[in-house]
Amino acid sequence: MSIASENHWRPAYIGLGSNLHGPARQLDEAFDLLAEIPRTRLITRSSLYRSAPFGGIEQPDFVNAAASLLTRLSARHLLDELQRIELQRGRQRDDTHWGPRVLDLDLLVFGSEQVDESDLIIPHPGIVERNFVLLPLKEIAPGLDIPGLGRLETIPVDLDEPKISRIA
Repeated sequence: MSIASENHWRPAYIGLGSNLHGPARQLDEAFDLLAEIPRTRLITRSSLYRSAPFGGIEQPDFVNAAASLLTRLSARHLLDELQRIELQRGRQRDDTHWGPRVLDLDLLVFGSEQVDESDLIIPHPGIVERNFVLLPLKEIAPGLDIPGLGRLETIPVDLDEPKISRIA
């Protein structure tokens, strides 16, 4: 994306999750780090939610949240910043899907963009099937129009699969 296209503010929505090393503290610190991303403003943060692990791997419960940002970065540059924060906090990337995480930051929605690349898919493909994404996102942006999916408020949340509850 050209520098000229990075001159406009765009809304972005981030999913946060952690189930290692003090998950609630990890998310509180991650919100602070999101606010420090260059050319980006943290606008809103959701409550924290405790959820059962997704994917069938034995592990501790997760703490999840969502954040809304305004950014002048491209989706690719924002993803780079999110991954930099994950690494800074001790995230180790491997081939394990849905395993334990010190910190997981997912770029869920980026303005009205739809991207389908090998390492970047927007909107995030798991939004509609993950309560731990839907519930915090609905808290901060119920009227959000997700490209290709419609208005967030019309997407149902199944509070029982996986089990989820607001904690703070």
